[in-house]
Amino acid sequence: MRVLLAEDNPQLATWLAKALRQKQFAVDCLTDGNAADHSLSVEDYDAVILDLTLPGMDGLEVLRRLRQRGSRTPVLVLTARAALDERVRGLNLGADDYLAKPFELAELEARLNALIRRSQGGGSSSLVLGSLEYESTGRMFRVGGAPLVLRPREHAVLEVLMLRSGRAVSKEALFEKIFDLDATASTDAVEIYVHRLRKRLEGSGVVIVTLRGLGYTLEKAK
Repeated sequence: MRVLLAEDNPQLATWLAKALRQKQFAVDCLTDGNAADHSLSVEDYDAVILDLTLPGMDGLEVLRRLRQRGSRTPVLVLTARAALDERVRGLNLGADDYLAKPFELAELEARLNALIRRSQGGGSSSLVLGSLEYESTGRMFRVGGAPLVLRPREHAVLEVLMLRSGRAVSKEALFEKIFDLDATASTDAVEIYVHRLRKRLEGSGVVIVTLRGLGYTLEKAK
């Protein structure tokens, strides 16, 4: 899952980005509203964590422009502003949730996962394909009830394919979901993670199928 973190406090931004990456998110961290607005106009994210007091362009304006472009990307507004009118304005402009500073990381992660789950159309917190199960609340995979241990980017690839099972996902789309803007890898790196996943999924009743010219899809083994 790829997240944009727009936060102008360097210490908080660094801490949050590090914590989210440890939770297997790909994180683009920006400290300026203009940069956040530009990135949201050209990149595809699963969620946005947006501070309101950004330099260059206020977070509320970033949010307004995002919704004006027709984007439904879930937005979690993160701010020290406690005034009710600010919270109401943010929600009216299209924010999906609101979290006031200071906050606990566990609460932010839970809210973020819930927003992403709802945006993916998932009412249920569990998806099952063959003997592979994905529990979205904790973002955990199991095969036959046993935890499936994956490296972070293997997990990210399988997560995207599971959430879109039965549909083709291009190599480029997978690359964008698992690498942040600072990554130096090429799209060919996706093939490495797909190859590793195929080995890990042996015997699970699930296979990753290559669709020439289209990408990959996760399906039940025939």
